[in-house]
Amino acid sequence: MSSPTLPPSPAPQTTPFKRALSLGVGWLADRRLPRPLRAPLYRTYSRAYGVNLDEVRLELAEHPSFTAFFIRRLRDGARAFDPRPEVFPAPCDGTVQALDGIERGTILQAKGRPYAVRELLGGVGEDVELEGGQAWTVYLSPRDYHRVHCPLDARLVEVRTLPGARHSVAPKVLLSRPKVFSINERAVLRLESADGPWFLVMVGALNVGRIRVVGVEPEHQGPLAAPRNFARGDELARFEMGSTVVLVLPRSTPAWRAQLALGAPVRMGQSFAVREA
Repeated sequence: MSSPTLPPSPAPQTTPFKRALSLGVGWLADRRLPRPLRAPLYRTYSRAYGVNLDEVRLELAEHPSFTAFFIRRLRDGARAFDPRPEVFPAPCDGTVQALDGIERGTILQAKGRPYAVRELLGGVGEDVELEGGQAWTVYLSPRDYHRVHCPLDARLVEVRTLPGARHSVAPKVLLSRPKVFSINERAVLRLESADGPWFLVMVGALNVGRIRVVGVEPEHQGPLAAPRNFARGDELARFEMGSTVVLVLPRSTPAWRAQLALGAPVRMGQSFAVREA
């Protein structure tokens, strides 16, 4: 059962300057580029950030804007989802930022920086016992594929878009600024699998910060009138610049043992954790 429809928890709003900056960057990123300029610009960006252009599905010039290139699709076979039922595949590309148990209602944003898991979820899942569960955080850098895929067969039953600040989510920033994840703009997704409910939080960041969930209107609040079914590996959502994914797994779900170390790179679909015996 999904949590009742509640107004989003109050959250610090972004400053006028950061909001103006985000709107300006978004406007520029959405502008249609002259075709001859596209490939050179995208190659320059890719060299600067380490994007693997061999994985891109379309020819570079077929991406009409920087936004289109940023949310580029990958060629067939560039990623593969681990099909074993005892495996929890990674939902996205990125770097493992935190692997934490939920203790006394808190998880870690970065080493030594605890924050309340209920603040992160913003009213979603109040009926679910989280104490003793797990939270995994993956940071997506500018080089990464920015679409997020469903790691398990699941029903999406609720999406809550929470307003907030637009602080950078770069790892070095998190060490100096507390509670970024629970005060930034974000979308909280409640999913239900055969073993029970779990949560995937899409945290926006500096600049555009747009988040889109497949089949759900932007800024949606609360339970979906018709839950959406996703198979393992289906595209679930995407970021349009700036991003972190936080997975919150209640203790009622199977016990999972993470297989990756902090700071390890991760590719969407690879084994992130295995079910405890």
